[in-house]
Amino acid sequence: MRNILNWSAALLALIITAAPLQADPIPGVGPVSDPVKVFSDFKFTEGPAFDLEGNLYFTDIPANRIYKVDTDGKLSVFLEPSNHCNGLMLDGSGKLLACEMDGRLVSINLKNKKVTPLVSEYEGKRFNAPNDVVVDSTGGIYFTDPHFRAPEPLPQGTVAVYYRSADGKVSRIIDDIKAPNGVILSPDEKTLYIIPSMQKEMMAYPVTAPGKIGKGRVFCTLKQAEDYKEPGSGGDGLTIDTNGNLYITTGLGLQVFSPEGKLLGIIDVPEKPANVTFGGKDNSSLFITARTSLYRVDTQAQGHRFPGK
Repeated sequence: MRNILNWSAALLALIITAAPLQADPIPGVGPVSDPVKVFSDFKFTEGPAFDLEGNLYFTDIPANRIYKVDTDGKLSVFLEPSNHCNGLMLDGSGKLLACEMDGRLVSINLKNKKVTPLVSEYEGKRFNAPNDVVVDSTGGIYFTDPHFRAPEPLPQGTVAVYYRSADGKVSRIIDDIKAPNGVILSPDEKTLYIIPSMQKEMMAYPVTAPGKIGKGRVFCTLKQAEDYKEPGSGGDGLTIDTNGNLYITTGLGLQVFSPEGKLLGIIDVPEKPANVTFGGKDNSSLFITARTSLYRVDTQAQGHRFPGK
């Protein structure tokens, strides 16, 4: 079995273009390389995730596809149609969790591509459009369900965040954020981070038990573009390193925040990023889905490995 740590050599051969190296690297983070455009000519990329063998999966929502980049750096269509999959993450059994924006959270067998629905409704109604996902060490799954690509009126009547326990029980845990989008846990799983898309305030919630959270607080406030006139431009997807630093995709690039909510710096990306994950040698490269392209940026940091990753 090839490990994701050995994946970088093949991918380096796929460089298409490189942007200038960032002028002000973040201490302990970097980046230590130029942003590299690995593949391009997509419609809207999202959901990067690695499997245990080092294959990278990502979605193209309008194209209704999941793509795969194997350990030799070869790009192929993994699944089509994908029911407009968005966020992806490997679970503890080696299957791919996927948020279908057509209304379901599913599990995909990577060997035979069999799709198994995990949950498709709450209180007898389909979900709006599941967006992003994170799995905890018990096998429980947190996922967001905003309004993007959802039918009108909203099937659930509200946007929300849900938790599916390992035994299949689903609970709504947050329903007071305008557009919950990205979701991730801290390395110790004691904090749940929610990244809304229509406000500049990013939220954090204490996890008191799997699927149980306390009162939310503003974790950080995203830096805004100087010419932005709206009340606040939010984030999209995110990843986290072993030190608990968050890498949030925004219109200004990857905004990197410490566990205390301090802005450490911004990693430039040639296109507006939508989501990001760690992978490559030593799990220290950022793989960024950004509109029409997939980018890679090498760092000094190491990504936190969630169960199954």
